[in-house]
Amino acid sequence: MKKNDDIILEITALSGQGVGIGRYNGMAVFVDQTAVGDTVKAHIIKVKSKYSVGKLLEVIYPSESRKEVDCPAFSKCGGCSFRHIKYENELEIKKQGVKDAMKRIGEIDIEPLEITPSPSILGYRNKAQYPIGMNENGIFYGFYAKHSHRVIGSECCLLQPPIFEKAMQAVKLWADQNKLTAYNEVSERGFLRHILLRYGEKTGELMVVVVINADTLPFADKLTEILKEKLNESLVSLQYNINKDDTNVILGEKTVLVYGKDYVTDEICSVKFKISAASFYQVNRSAAELLYKKAAAYIESDDKVIMDLFCGIGTIGLSILNMCGRENRTLIGVEIVPSAIENAKQNAIDGGFENTEFILGDATKAAEQLRDRSLTPDVVIVDPPRKGCDEKLLKIIADDFAPKKLIYISCDPATLARDSKILGEIGYKLQEYSPVDLFPATAHVECCALFVAQHSAI
Repeated sequence: MKKNDDIILEITALSGQGVGIGRYNGMAVFVDQTAVGDTVKAHIIKVKSKYSVGKLLEVIYPSESRKEVDCPAFSKCGGCSFRHIKYENELEIKKQGVKDAMKRIGEIDIEPLEITPSPSILGYRNKAQYPIGMNENGIFYGFYAKHSHRVIGSECCLLQPPIFEKAMQAVKLWADQNKLTAYNEVSERGFLRHILLRYGEKTGELMVVVVINADTLPFADKLTEILKEKLNESLVSLQYNINKDDTNVILGEKTVLVYGKDYVTDEICSVKFKISAASFYQVNRSAAELLYKKAAAYIESDDKVIMDLFCGIGTIGLSILNMCGRENRTLIGVEIVPSAIENAKQNAIDGGFENTEFILGDATKAAEQLRDRSLTPDVVIVDPPRKGCDEKLLKIIADDFAPKKLIYISCDPATLARDSKILGEIGYKLQEYSPVDLFPATAHVECCALFVAQHSAI
């Protein structure tokens, strides 16, 4: 087999990113947008010593798990991996992927609990970050192509609520009327970089943040007027963020309020939360409630001190207190984003929560400070970013805090598996873990895992 060959291939497996895998003369061939059970014709575009990559030309015999693609941008956009696969099969794939990662990386041969499906598979996202492109017709918006920063135009994304389309149409109208340009990463010139939208599903509140390569937002009054006309009372916040750096990071350090307030409000697990532009908040609110309920189920009556080391705006800790009882319980949260920690403090006050403390700082450094205060939490909760937990942090938790249990909420099965192995070596045994689908149609999946101190009788 060589580059530019056309081959017939049966797809027998999927990668963790949802790419189909078949074997041709013993070599693994990866073909995107295929399903297990497909027989396809593929054009070989890359040949390596141990694998090849093919481009799908034709589905000769479709798999029973295949469905009709409902998005015109699917073949180009890098957002979704499973628009061509039935949801029940997508769930099976994700559960198996989590299990495989735990065994391959973590050397853990424990069957995961049944995967929890998302209550909604369309329009579930409450946050979007649209990159801006430009052509002969003015600016356009959409999402990046896979493994690139090439903007694929997409005016209607099925993962976003309909109000996002209205907001983006208003921004485009404003930009075209005022002849604004899109930022070009190569030349580092141009004005509009991204549009960040946040939506409070329970409240209907919408935030619009215009990310610009400049110091001020021109024609701000006109943008406010157009957005209010399109969105009516839903628009509660218009801000601009200054990002003039040559970077892949979307938001710069400075955000300026133009209209309304600098946050939106939403509700999760019967607790109201204020969410600022830079704060972390699960993008699928209704599925996140199911995830947090799983974590809350591990809290027992004698668990009095709860430490949340990646607390964000306080969603997990405050939700757990609300579900498990606030009386005689203490919550200590740690978060590195300043606006998020301020949100967390205010959310606790607004919700009438007592005995809460929220600390600004890196989780590992803050854990060292908390250790020096001789705190002894009954439960430690971690919800780290995709890179997982620092090994030093895990050792501080095990050696210095020594909680009865550790609840680990993960957005990446690979780093969960790695950290599960480390925790096992330092005295914390994985008791069970549950995949929860917060990201239908994409390759991502969350997990909630319970680790128990091996000396504990739990």
